[in-house]
This record gives sequence, structure tokens and C-alpha cells, in this order.
Amino acid sequence: MTAHDATHQKIIDAAKRRFMHYGYTKTTMAELASDCEMSPGNLYRYFPGKLDIAEAICREASMQTAEDLSRILTAPGRSAAQRLYDFLFMDLRETFHKLEEDPKIVEMAQIVTAERPEFHNEGLKREREVLARIVELGNMSGEFKVPEPEFAAEMIQAATLKFSYPQLFTRLPLEKLERELEGVYQLIVAGLKGGAACCDPHKQLAEA
Repeated sequence: MTAHDATHQKIIDAAKRRFMHYGYTKTTMAELASDCEMSPGNLYRYFPGKLDIAEAICREASMQTAEDLSRILTAPGRSAAQRLYDFLFMDLRETFHKLEEDPKIVEMAQIVTAERPEFHNEGLKREREVLARIVELGNMSGEFKVPEPEFAAEMIQAATLKFSYPQLFTRLPLEKLERELEGVYQLIVAGLKGGAACCDPHKQLAEA
């Protein structure tokens, strides 16, 4: 790691601590500079503004989540349907607990999502790639009948987005969210196994 990278990470780590304690909106760049024992001018050399630091924190978390979810692809002895279950429920539980433990992070995540939608789309793309690979594995094993895994992954993500970022959409407890997700999961798997029109854009167009 270069000196520049080390300082970059130092700023991110300091911002995490301050955002989690005081909240994003109540934190100033001057305070972050003080925490990092540097001048505000020097801090601006690394990040143009506070929102850029918040985005870096969210990106780091998003990439870690995608890496954790990718491990589902190589877990031994799991069918494609089981891997999909693991993906959806891991995503829900890990995000729910993370946001529940650090409620001030919800505020930051909402602001970053609203102000930087392209960042949010990057994270969704990473997760869709894992979903598409799960569907491909299901096709290869004969479990699923999906002509376009990428399209199916997009539809799965659209149907389960509420469970990927639960506290941004609802205040339901985890138990109720898991009950809802179980029902959605069963519908999705039935569609994947039966080659439903929702998993095939060509069938959608034909039936429209």
C-alpha cells in the first residue's frame, strides 16, 4: 500500500467512526481533518467533499458484500435453488443486522443512494452478476429452464430489492421480512424451474 493509499484509508476509517457516532449530517470536513491530524486543505486533496467520503465507505461495504455472496457459488453440495436461497437470505440478514447495529449508517446510505444513483447501480450490478451465475448453474444441472440468465437475474433482483436494503424500505422486524422473503423465493424458484415468462424477455414481449 502506498502512502497515498494509506492516508486515503485512514480518512475513510476516521469518517466511519465519526459518522457512526455523530451521524453524517452533523459531521464536518474540518472535524474529519482534525481526526486525521491534517489540515482541511490537505483533506480536500484526497476527497472533494464529505459525500465522496461517504460514497467510498458505502463502496467498500458493497464490494465486501459482493465478495461474501460470491462464495456461495463455490460452496460444496448445494443445488442451484439452495444457492439462490443462501444468496437472498444472507443478503437480507447481513444487511439488516449491519444497519440495525449502526442506525446512523442508514441515514448516510439514504443520502448516498439519492445523491449518487450511479454508485447504487454499480452495487446492484455486482450482485446481479452473482445471481446470473447461480441461474447458469441451475441450467447446467437441469434444475432451471431459463434461456437468458442475465435477464432472469435482473427480474430476481427487482423482486427482492426490498430485502437487500430492508431498513431503507420498511421498519418490519427481521422475522417478518424472512417470512415474506420465503414466499417470494418459492415463487421465483417455481418460475425458474418451469421456464416462466417472467424469466424470458421474448415470452414477455409475445404475451404483452
